[in-house]
Amino acid sequence: MISAIVTAAGKNRRMQEDQKRLGLNFHHKLLLDLQGKPVIIRTLDNVLKTQIEQCVVVLGHYSSKIRVVLENYNQENIKIISNANPEVQLSETLLNGVNNIKEDGLCLCVAADQPTVSIRSMNRLISQVQNYPDQENIVSILARRDDGYLKSTMGLGMPFVCHSFLLKNYLPQKNDNLNPILGDMLDDGVVFYGVSPVHKGELTNINYWDDYLKVRKLYM
Repeated sequence: MISAIVTAAGKNRRMQEDQKRLGLNFHHKLLLDLQGKPVIIRTLDNVLKTQIEQCVVVLGHYSSKIRVVLENYNQENIKIISNANPEVQLSETLLNGVNNIKEDGLCLCVAADQPTVSIRSMNRLISQVQNYPDQENIVSILARRDDGYLKSTMGLGMPFVCHSFLLKNYLPQKNDNLNPILGDMLDDGVVFYGVSPVHKGELTNINYWDDYLKVRKLYM
């Protein structure tokens, strides 16, 4: 089975501070509009058009507001869960996600604020792992600098694809950001393969208001 884990549990701190600085009313970044749909729904639209068979969305901060939007989305293969404690790092959110998939297999891990990551790129990430001889020992990740087989995980993050085995082996009891954990994997001999983005806009996470404006232009 190929599952997707979409993380939507963050504090939204940087966007909130940016909106306050600009004199704007507060809106959670995942609920900002992109051509008639919230950011998180645009991300899910893309994820659900890939090869995945199940999608787990993990909530944390502002879970009640985001859950309402997701429940109205009405897609059968989406499972919505929440972190028991919202004050956790990304590793715990991903672990919660992988612990709630139906069965072990490949996991496409995407941040909910990445609506610009194309269906094509996500499928390429999946295919790279599918075609590797040892699927339990490779991470296929969207390249931010070098592509191909990587010697460093510096600056890397989501989206990526790996086997659930790796997530269950490396995430427990870490409560940390993702990049140091990826570094631990590389040090232990896990293979990393960087897949080039279709376009540079795919590398944009919506953290600040200006990020949102850039992404909105891509949807015009």
